[in-house]
Amino acid sequence: MTAASPPSHRPTTRARAKAIIGGSTGNLVEWYDWYAYAAFTLYFAPHFFPSGDSTAQLLGAAAVFAVGFFMRPIGAWAMGIYADRKGRKSGLALSVSLMCAGSLLIAVAPTYETAGLLAPALLVLARLMQGLSVGGEYGASATYLSEMAGKGRRGFFSSFQYVTLIGGQLLAIGVLLVLQAVLSEAALDAWGWRIPFAIGAALAVVVFWIRRGLAETESFANAQASDAPKSGMLALFRHHPREALTVMLMTAGGTLAFYAFSIYMQKFLVNTSGFDRETASRINGASLFVFMLLQPVAGALSDRVGRKPLLVGFGVLGVLGTYPLFAALETTRDPMTAFALVLAGLAIVTGYTSINAVVKAELFPAHIRALGVALPYALANTIFGGTAEYVALSFKDAGWERGFYWYVTGMIALSLIVYIRMRDTRTTSAIVED
Repeated sequence: MTAASPPSHRPTTRARAKAIIGGSTGNLVEWYDWYAYAAFTLYFAPHFFPSGDSTAQLLGAAAVFAVGFFMRPIGAWAMGIYADRKGRKSGLALSVSLMCAGSLLIAVAPTYETAGLLAPALLVLARLMQGLSVGGEYGASATYLSEMAGKGRRGFFSSFQYVTLIGGQLLAIGVLLVLQAVLSEAALDAWGWRIPFAIGAALAVVVFWIRRGLAETESFANAQASDAPKSGMLALFRHHPREALTVMLMTAGGTLAFYAFSIYMQKFLVNTSGFDRETASRINGASLFVFMLLQPVAGALSDRVGRKPLLVGFGVLGVLGTYPLFAALETTRDPMTAFALVLAGLAIVTGYTSINAVVKAELFPAHIRALGVALPYALANTIFGGTAEYVALSFKDAGWERGFYWYVTGMIALSLIVYIRMRDTRTTSAIVED
């Protein structure tokens, strides 16, 4: 792929909207492919990790889920540099190609019964490919949306990264609910779990062509025309160590809280609260839908009051509310009560999710922005987000499930210290274009 020609003038409002919609649509499909694994874990885990103990099976699948995260820093490094040097849209097209290949491999992978150890090995390979993809996707899409948004509405438009991220998760849950409705439990357990991965691979092909037609950002064109140094990991940590560390520490608590209340929650509702799988999926899906709608509201609010108040609000409420919410969910048997408790946790997390992308983009100059957003985030996301399920299930397996609640609380407290000390990027943004 080659870099796009620099635009000759600042994009119009219509051009910005078209680019943001196009970029967001691709982001939705990327995250659908990523989250389909989590949504269907309860069904395919026995085929790859044969064991009579459901918690042990979930641990095996969660470990592979975490393995995918360990490739994300590599993807962030490689494709962050690629997006800084060759263009944001080129990076977006490359990331979705890798996601397509990973989803297709899961769709056709043999089971442990027919292929032995080759089956989990292929599952690991597929997640490695998807990890590379998502590692590059976050930085490229966060940078693209932040740069394409106008100065006064940057928080609002960049929030659509998490709208589509959550939308991808909802789409995965929606496919799960449809399959639960039209297929028998036996059929879904036997072969129906392959369908969502085949759908994801097909959609990724469509998104690849959409992304090739996107406009490039003015920030990238200006950086290319300047004499700024080339993007690279050494340049990032040598010239922008404070910003890189800020991204890592602000991400630690936010990403862990997000995965605890979204991805892990479906398993928690089944494995701890005692809901059946269908009810747990409905609770998770309904709460995530409302959560998705909150993102642009909070993003627009940040354009008015600043980014810092939202981050501090998440930190304070997360420290105070995480343990009580999880403890209450342990004993609830009413779906509406469970929905309210999960939604409360997600509403708290909105203070982070709605604006984290734009805050990170506003910390770095254009010539190294995609890498600066992607790599420190991916490192923290791998360590804390990617292992969230495994840590939670390990605490449960050890007989001290509430240790996980304290762990999440402690990491949010660490991030809160960073939020309090950092400058408000709305007024100190490194994105200089209007």
